[in-house]
Amino acid sequence: MTKVAILGAAGRMGQALIRCSQRQPGITVVAAFETEGHAAIGQDAGLFAGVGPIKLPITAPKKNDADVVIDFTFHTAVIANLAAAVAARQAYVLGTTGLTDAEQAAVNHAAQTIPIVWAPNMSLGVNLLLDLVRRAATTLGPEYDAEIVEMHHHFKKDAPSGTALGLANALATGRGVNLKDVACYGREGMTGERPSGQIGIHAVRGGDVVGDHIVMFATDGERVEITHRASSRECFANGALKAAAWLHGRKPGLYNMRNVLNLD
Repeated sequence: MTKVAILGAAGRMGQALIRCSQRQPGITVVAAFETEGHAAIGQDAGLFAGVGPIKLPITAPKKNDADVVIDFTFHTAVIANLAAAVAARQAYVLGTTGLTDAEQAAVNHAAQTIPIVWAPNMSLGVNLLLDLVRRAATTLGPEYDAEIVEMHHHFKKDAPSGTALGLANALATGRGVNLKDVACYGREGMTGERPSGQIGIHAVRGGDVVGDHIVMFATDGERVEITHRASSRECFANGALKAAAWLHGRKPGLYNMRNVLNLD
C-alpha cells in the first residue's frame, strides 16, 4: 500500500486526485493539505471533492507519514514543497508547470536525495502522443511545417502549456535540433515567409476547456494532425496516482512518465 499526501487538496486537481484515489487499488491518502488560512481547512477532503466523507480533514501542511507527495500547486510553492519532502525523505510526484530556471534547478537538486517523477502531463494518452510526435518528426523531417496549438480554460496562468512545450521538445528531438533555435511563439504583423524548420507554438485560452493539444505537420498537398483532448482532469489524476505507486521505494533520481509507463 502506498501512502500519499496531496498538496493543494482544495484545488481542481487536488479534488480530482481525492476522487480518483478512492478507486485506485494500492493507494491510500493520508494527508490533504492547503495553504494556511484557506477556507477549506477543517473540511472533510472527500466531502469537499464530492465523493462523500473519507474521515480525512484538509489541513495546513504538517509532519506526516506519507510515502509519496503529489504536487499540482502553483510554481512559486515548489521550492518550499520540495524542501519539506527532502527533509522527510518522501518521494515526490510533480505535475506543476511554468517553473522558472531556479525552480527547475531545485527539482534537479532534490532528485539527488529523493525519487521524483516530473512530467508536464500525467495522462497516458498525452505520453503516447509525445512518442507519436517524436516519431512523426523523425519520419517527416523539416520538409513538413510543424505547428502546435493548445487550448485551456481561462483560469490557466502559464502559456504555452507545459504539455505544449513537452510536445515541442519531442518534435525538436525527433528532428535532432535544439528547440530554442527553431521555436516561434505566436505570430503578429509582417512576419515574412515561414522559415524552413521552424516549430510554431500557439496558446489559446477560454471557457472551461481542460486541455486540447493539436500537432500539425503540413506540406504541399497534405497535412497530418495528431490530437489529444482531455475532457476531465481525472485522466491527469489517475496518471499521477499511478506514478506515485510506481515511485514508492525507488532510488533517488529524476524520472518521467515514460519511465512509469515503460515506454522506453
